[in-house]
Amino acid sequence: MFHTLFRRFALISVLLGSLLTLSGCGINNIPTLDEQVKADWAQVQNQYQRRADLIPNLVSTVKGYAAHEQETLQAVVEARAKVGSMQVDSSILNNPEQLQQFEAAQGQLSSALSRLMVVVERYPDLKANQNFLALQSQLEGTENRISVARRDFIQSVSAYNTEIRTFPGRIWHSLLYSDMPLRETYEATTSGAEEAPKVEF
Repeated sequence: MFHTLFRRFALISVLLGSLLTLSGCGINNIPTLDEQVKADWAQVQNQYQRRADLIPNLVSTVKGYAAHEQETLQAVVEARAKVGSMQVDSSILNNPEQLQQFEAAQGQLSSALSRLMVVVERYPDLKANQNFLALQSQLEGTENRISVARRDFIQSVSAYNTEIRTFPGRIWHSLLYSDMPLRETYEATTSGAEEAPKVEF
């Protein structure tokens, strides 16, 4: 009886020691880094959503002063609608084509907003409107947040991809996490997409 208990205790001790040793060797790095990629992507989406939420108020304010700029206003509304119609969740990270389509739609929205801001230059009363100034400031801040969120996403993808391609992460990836692919990073999809719309007046 004592001998059996001692064997069990020894076996449990060996298993616990092995687990502690393995956890110290980076066995958990890959899923941890993968979760960071997903969290950073969620933050990119969050900032894009914040921008999309500002657009209806911005369009309404501009429309009150520049109703005959219908083509430009319509382009912004349509670009926002296209972005809003895309089904986006964390599974997009496993589909490079879908990720590229999403970023292209965001690039079109940025371009439409840039054209809208150029139109605003023709309306001094609009540029002095307090609602417009507040929306302009919020949009400017949001574009900065989008830039930071994309940078963080790029860095987390880089850390994750590096981990599964270098030692010892490569070993853990082949043994335990082979179902976790390399991640695509953010890439500018249109000319100038890496630049925020110009909102200075």
